[in-house]
Amino acid sequence: MYSDFHVHTAFSSDSEAAPEAQLEKAVSLGMKEICFTDHQDLDFPPGELDFLLDTPAYVPAVQQLQNAWKGRIQLRLGVELGLQPHLGSRLPKYVDTYPFDFVIGSTHVSRRLDPYEPAFFQDIAEEEAYRLYFEEELENLRKYDCFDVAGHIDYVLRYGAHGGDRDPLDAYGDVLDEILRTLIDKGKGLECNTAGLRSRCGVTNPSPSVLLRYREMGGEILTLGSDAHDPKDLGSRFPELRDLLAACGFRYYTVFRERKPYFLPL
Repeated sequence: MYSDFHVHTAFSSDSEAAPEAQLEKAVSLGMKEICFTDHQDLDFPPGELDFLLDTPAYVPAVQQLQNAWKGRIQLRLGVELGLQPHLGSRLPKYVDTYPFDFVIGSTHVSRRLDPYEPAFFQDIAEEEAYRLYFEEELENLRKYDCFDVAGHIDYVLRYGAHGGDRDPLDAYGDVLDEILRTLIDKGKGLECNTAGLRSRCGVTNPSPSVLLRYREMGGEILTLGSDAHDPKDLGSRFPELRDLLAACGFRYYTVFRERKPYFLPL
């Protein structure tokens, strides 16, 4: 079973999963390695959840688990870092403070709204909301270097009423191409996230056409993540990825150790 490099635990404010339960599920699936990537979203819009990570408690807890589970599974220390243009030097300073193996750079907020909230699509045409999200994501990826891969780059499509109805390259190919080009030029990678298969959009994030475009443009760094907030979703739909990614031209996927990519055969 492929290594899952997008896993949440109760250290994320939107998860109640015990870290040990996530590890047990990974072992039961035959995974040799996983990475916890709990949420750190500085200045997240006010709401029920703050998405702030208690990193001083998180890091030693993961390190303790690494030792306790040694010989059963390799656990990597990661974080899913929320990118917003105005956060400036706060993000690289944060990343440099801790010994992360892996950093996902994700855009969870556009126009100071999370697409998960219904308000994101109110008083705006759905296609305009998508485009504004992609444009802000491009700004984030151009601005920051303190991440290893871009997470679920079409995250916004999970939550719109018609997000899975069209190939995103048809309507937003210009900005998506710039996003992919920016990642490749910076030596950053892309995530193939299977949570989209569990959402209304019904495809991976990003969609297969975007994965294909990334490979055609020369992109090689590709991590696999379930985005599991519950053990039942860890490794979700991973068996389907071999054929999908092979059809897109990939022969390898990527894991990270001490912020360095390692390529494993599909």
